[in-house]
Amino acid sequence: MNTTINDTPNELRIICCDLPAPPLFWKDDRGYRHGYESDLGRLLASTLGIPYSFAYQSWADFYPALQAGKGEIVLCGQGISDYRKTLADFTEPYAVFDEAVMVLRGSNVRSPADLVGKRVGAIANSLNMALAETFTGCICVPFGGDSDDVLGDMVQALRDGNIDAFVDDDVALVPLTEETDLAIGFSVPTQNRWGIAVKKDNGELLARVDQALATVKANGQLEQIWRKWMPSLVYPFRND
Repeated sequence: MNTTINDTPNELRIICCDLPAPPLFWKDDRGYRHGYESDLGRLLASTLGIPYSFAYQSWADFYPALQAGKGEIVLCGQGISDYRKTLADFTEPYAVFDEAVMVLRGSNVRSPADLVGKRVGAIANSLNMALAETFTGCICVPFGGDSDDVLGDMVQALRDGNIDAFVDDDVALVPLTEETDLAIGFSVPTQNRWGIAVKKDNGELLARVDQALATVKANGQLEQIWRKWMPSLVYPFRND
């Protein structure tokens, strides 16, 4: 077990995906991990006074890996949902995002009413899928997280005509609009709260990570990395 005698970790092993999802995370040619979540992981480890490493897992393996002790936290696009709270405990949010529906450029999808009879993809058991399930008359298509690149899988399915649209948080989709064939059909102001997952019944570690997060909110460091990577999005914690 990667802890000292008083349950303080010797290292903060951050369970996450090894795939490109700017501005949240991606690697350069030298293997260095960039992005908002990457910098947040480093910032938390520094605040806790311990080294860090990235423990790469497929999306579907995040919580089994956490349960098996292959990492101390999951920091990788985890909206805090009732379902996920059955798998782990969560810190206070480190991000708040709306959701959006991605379509092929030229699509006439501009609202939920335009999705009647359409095949709409989302990651299984995610807040994005929960939103898709509210679109009356659409056909929800779940994508498993056992892929090396589930976002890429949804993009390819859209391009191949296997789905007509897919749902994800706006922060992940805005960069994709730079592709010539992709566009955001519409956005939904869901204000999804993203949190850091800690293994259940590890209240001491949860409290330490939560305190570190509160510290970087209070001293302005979290806002600094938010504005570095996502300057077009409103920082959500100005009054915390």
